[in-house]
Amino acid sequence: MPESLSVELQASGIRPTRQRVLLLGLIRQGGARHLSAEQLYREVGQQGLRLSLATVYNALNLFSGAGLLRRVDVGERTWFCSNPDDHHHMFDEATSELTDIPASSLRLEGTPDLPDGTEHVRTDVIVRVRKFKL
Repeated sequence: MPESLSVELQASGIRPTRQRVLLLGLIRQGGARHLSAEQLYREVGQQGLRLSLATVYNALNLFSGAGLLRRVDVGERTWFCSNPDDHHHMFDEATSELTDIPASSLRLEGTPDLPDGTEHVRTDVIVRVRKFKL
């Protein structure tokens, strides 16, 4: 598996260092999920490995910039989504749980006028939910 991860990183324009291959491997082992840098940092520690939290943050930002992950910012929290399919997210304000919403579940019509010299890349929708207060 490390060799295929190295190839994936190289194909994305990322130099496959030992740390980056390790982190991408941990991310991929968990299947499609949403994780924070702190969560991945804890997983590294549970494997008995040592990386700095800064290394984890840098790698996650590098991976998201290359399209290997999607960065999802909700308020002051940031998650990294490993699901590569076109989709949106639902955020539970009480539990801070982030879940996927298939893109086909929402119908969006049109985009706003874009500033000159820009192009539409992707539309991200975050639906916020909370339980009724009785």
